[in-house]
Amino acid sequence: MALFSILTPIFVAVLCVILTFIFRSSKKTTSSEKSKESDSLVNKAKPWVDEDLLDDTEIKPKDNEEDDWVGIGEEDLAQVPYAPQRYSTEVMLERSKDFYCLLNQRRSVRFFSPDPVPREVIDNVIRTAGTAPSGAHTEPWTFVVVADPHLKHKIRDIIEEEEEINYRQRMGDKWVKDLQRLRTNWIKEYLDIAPYLVLVFKQTYGILPGGKKKTHYYNEISVSISCGLLLAALQNAGLVTLTSTPLNCGPQLRVLLARPANEKLLMLLPVGYPASDATVPELTRKSLEDIMVSH
Repeated sequence: MALFSILTPIFVAVLCVILTFIFRSSKKTTSSEKSKESDSLVNKAKPWVDEDLLDDTEIKPKDNEEDDWVGIGEEDLAQVPYAPQRYSTEVMLERSKDFYCLLNQRRSVRFFSPDPVPREVIDNVIRTAGTAPSGAHTEPWTFVVVADPHLKHKIRDIIEEEEEINYRQRMGDKWVKDLQRLRTNWIKEYLDIAPYLVLVFKQTYGILPGGKKKTHYYNEISVSISCGLLLAALQNAGLVTLTSTPLNCGPQLRVLLARPANEKLLMLLPVGYPASDATVPELTRKSLEDIMVSH
């Protein structure tokens, strides 16, 4: 009995240690399972996230790459006079209304005519897009214009293969259902028919002649603004287009078009005239009261 009395506290202590270990192990397992479940829910909630569409503005060079990066420069730029034409109130009202009416006719078109478009017109609308503002004036855009029929068809093959997977797996039922009323699918005949394909790449960083890297601030926002000007310029020229972001096609298209690693596909635009029998969904746009807040 004396021996039993001595061993009892030791037995209890050992038992407490074992129970504590079991409890902690169980807690870690539960936490790990919850974390995996949470990650799974996130992936299910946003199955369409495309790595190429992420903004790399905040990318920091690795410690061993510090010497590869340079600043934009510290020299002050010369300031030159700027005196754009100033219009009367009447002219401003007329011009603003005319421009709104022009752009209000813009529609996303999926039915193109194969009729040729003068290349100089395309050059001019690209020049217009290149006038967009950009972070620290880095101009982080590349516009790849494709007119070669064989190359256009290769682009179509890549996009349709990935788009079928997008529609069947990646995008999820909700997104696919939301697109049904627009009658879209993974078949992209217009990629062969439109006389031009304009692929807009964002330069996530710049590469100087000596191989040094230059930060491109707000590269995605800057390129997106330039795309807006491009759409306006195309509408002004009497051409139509379709804004498309072919998910998960960027790496393959970058290789096909021999673009460097610092460029990522942001948007693809088929460009041309509308087909004689082209149709568009009967949509309405939000009113001014729905999109503007005044104080």
